[in-house]
Amino acid sequence: MEDKRNIPIIEWEHLDKKKFYVFGICMTMMIRVSVYPFTLIRTRLQVQKGKSLYNGTFDAFVKILRAEGAAGLYRGFLVNTFTLISGQCYVTTYELTRKYVSKYNNSNVVKSLVAGGSASLVAQSITVPIDVVSQHLMMQRKGESMGRFKVRYQNCKRNVVFGQTKDILVQIFNADGLRGFYRGYVASLLTYIPNSAVWWPFYHFYAEQLSRLTPKDCPHLLLQAVSGPLAAATASTLTNPMDVIRARVQVEGKSSIILTFKQLMAEEGPWGLTKGLSARIISATPSTIVIVVGYETLKKLSLRPELVDSRHW
Repeated sequence: MEDKRNIPIIEWEHLDKKKFYVFGICMTMMIRVSVYPFTLIRTRLQVQKGKSLYNGTFDAFVKILRAEGAAGLYRGFLVNTFTLISGQCYVTTYELTRKYVSKYNNSNVVKSLVAGGSASLVAQSITVPIDVVSQHLMMQRKGESMGRFKVRYQNCKRNVVFGQTKDILVQIFNADGLRGFYRGYVASLLTYIPNSAVWWPFYHFYAEQLSRLTPKDCPHLLLQAVSGPLAAATASTLTNPMDVIRARVQVEGKSSIILTFKQLMAEEGPWGLTKGLSARIISATPSTIVIVVGYETLKKLSLRPELVDSRHW
């Protein structure tokens, strides 16, 4: 009987790349649709002063739904879908970096740490401009804005979708030039590189620990599905302070991470660094389960034909 303490890892060279990318895009899109409302809520909670608008995740969800309808929970979603590109770049960089690092060090922790950080660096370089625009769209409330820029509302449905995005693009460019689309880039790197670098080692760590505590016939996929949210909660808690600062830098147009941190501490104290954490964990838990199960299933479905029956995945 196979030892459950050694959960097999499907590496890059085992995959049929065409299947991997086709299935991967479909899976990523479904995940984004399901968790986007919590991403929007998290961003609004992080940007608001104190509890001026919302008292928490559930309060924000109810108020947005009542005031803006279901569409309000998906402001900026169409723009945000362009991050599908960065998502594919992320998984490609992660897998290729694992393969490269394995030539020098076969430790799964080391491979995961280096690959996770590298993948996040590449993905954030593509994602930040998209995030800047989509976050400003997230800040548009009915008749007002929580951010620096306010869009014009028009009766034409086409203008509601594309006109608002154009408004934000023009205002960002007029205010800050091309550099404005990379506002908060350093803050994003300081948030997501550690988050990604920490998530992968914790994911494998929790999976290995759970495998020692569960019966040998417990499915690998179940252990991985539990390990993912545990790793996400750990990584989110460790990196949330920087995520709050990142959101404020990008939405409020601040230029200094240190000054933003000092202002936040002066206005709201250490508690301000935890803003949006519950929304982040709530959105991360179901999404991470789907991501982990989906990603591990995706890799199994994408195995090269000659490996399907030859290995115990």
